[in-house]
Amino acid sequence: MIIATTPAQLIEALKPLHGDIGLVMTMGALHEGHLSLVEAARAESDHVVVSIYVNPLQFGPGEDFDAYPRDLEGDVAKLDGVDVVFAPTDEAMYPRNPLVRIDPGPVATVLEGKTRPTHFAGVLQVVHKVFNLVRPHAAWFGQKDAQQLALIRTMVADLNMPLDIRAVPIKRESSGLAMSSRNTYLSQTEKEQALALSRALEAGKRVALDGGSASQTLAVARESLTHAPGVKMDYLELVDRDTFMPLTESGNGLLVTAAWVGSTRLIDNLEVVIG
Repeated sequence: MIIATTPAQLIEALKPLHGDIGLVMTMGALHEGHLSLVEAARAESDHVVVSIYVNPLQFGPGEDFDAYPRDLEGDVAKLDGVDVVFAPTDEAMYPRNPLVRIDPGPVATVLEGKTRPTHFAGVLQVVHKVFNLVRPHAAWFGQKDAQQLALIRTMVADLNMPLDIRAVPIKRESSGLAMSSRNTYLSQTEKEQALALSRALEAGKRVALDGGSASQTLAVARESLTHAPGVKMDYLELVDRDTFMPLTESGNGLLVTAAWVGSTRLIDNLEVVIG
């Protein structure tokens, strides 16, 4: 395994690799959810590149950029069957303030984008840069960050980028809590309180499975989360799985939510079919 810390080192490390290259982009603090992405990439690629980078452009003022867990040595030790790890410094990724920026479009202004208005522009900026450097045949992303996944797919389609975007299902702890690097912030009591997110989504899904309407599905899920102890809901919405616009009639949807448990903001989502 080669660890590259600059774009130039990454390009050199990629030169001997022949065949399909699969890419997994992470911010480190790797858990089983990340490793499931690596496993999926290994199954469909001749070589695998993993990026580990806490991207400052996707953090807004007052967010947890400085506190975000970083353990490069521990992360590398967890990786098996990976050819190259790209772990750049901020100076290597952004030698100057970027003058050319990616505009993520209207989907980036709702849900996560409403609470974090600069987040998705920063995400797409770094994703675009790493795609250009690695030139993978495909890149794997987790379904937990569903809005991010939708925006990356839109960028690839709209800019005619020559790679496939693959989604991997949410990896959950045995309790049902969606795995996240931010779960390390939670106390044991807060971990138990955080289960309210997945339980609310499941409550909504049961309504949909029983033939409930979009409004009934959403109302039950919101009611469940609104009254959960220790949880402050940011949003809980039912959206079209592809466009992320509100789903008000029949179709393939996602129940998506974000909430604070203590001082930690968590996200989750669950597929539902209405009608």
